[in-house]
Amino acid sequence: MNSSVIGKIEKARRYAQERDRIRFSSLSVHFRGENGDHRVELNDEKWRCTCDFFAGYGACAHTMALERVLEGMLPAGLAAASPMTRAAV
Repeated sequence: MNSSVIGKIEKARRYAQERDRIRFSSLSVHFRGENGDHRVELNDEKWRCTCDFFAGYGACAHTMALERVLEGMLPAGLAAASPMTRAAV
């Protein structure tokens, strides 16, 4: 294998361990929940989810799960802005 490719692979491994290098500014995922599939989006530092619970509370299990999965890679203050997250603290 080419030595420059090996170097890039090693750099990628290091970057993957240094999660603070990564910041999501937008994201769109399909989330398979217990009661159905939902689309969850992050745009302009605001979550959106197609589930009924999110419509009433501005947060839900889907957005909170993604906050945990993406911990350290989301804009600062995003979780703190969530009414559900504030109540859980």
